[in-house]
Amino acid sequence: MSDNNSITFDLLKPEPLLIVLSGPSGVGKDVTLQALKKRNIPLHFVVTATTREARPEETHGVDYFFYSKEEFQAMIDANELLEFAIVYEDYKGIPKEQVRKAMQSGLDVILRVDVQGAAKLRELNPDAVLIFLLPSSVEEWHERLNNRQTETEESMKIRLNKVKWELEYLPIFDYMVVNRHNCLDEAVDTIIDIIHAEHHRTIPRKITL
Repeated sequence: MSDNNSITFDLLKPEPLLIVLSGPSGVGKDVTLQALKKRNIPLHFVVTATTREARPEETHGVDYFFYSKEEFQAMIDANELLEFAIVYEDYKGIPKEQVRKAMQSGLDVILRVDVQGAAKLRELNPDAVLIFLLPSSVEEWHERLNNRQTETEESMKIRLNKVKWELEYLPIFDYMVVNRHNCLDEAVDTIIDIIHAEHHRTIPRKITL
């Protein structure tokens, strides 16, 4: 007869996740993260470092850490970034220490990067959860970019050419989520469902920093 005292069903011990949200520029990554914050689920939202100029509605340390190119280069030289890339002639990167501290505390970490950055993070951490955010149509994507009122005709051409290249990276992602116009809650619900499902894997993902 087997010893019932040696049996346990207390097997669910989730490891912190590194969740990477990516997709074409203008697809709504920032808005999606803002809506996710309002759900008050236990997540650490990484603040990205960048050398681009702040938009009028953006705050240093909240939306981004805004640095000069000289300051950013110093962080690269000191190996303080988890990943970095040049995006439309400006640097963007993920400060390593804030990710490490959050995961050591047991929190899932979610960050927003461009597709180039997501590909680098996949190489560095194959067990990261990569989510590709898509618009429902090209027309909707164009409208979102135009509504920013920050795009010139030339920059729109650059973005259109780049999105064709970005879509080629879709196979490296684990999930894709469609952010439909006026259906933001649906996209957020899907991301939360992905996080819940990932915490019920029989073989947890392991992240090394």
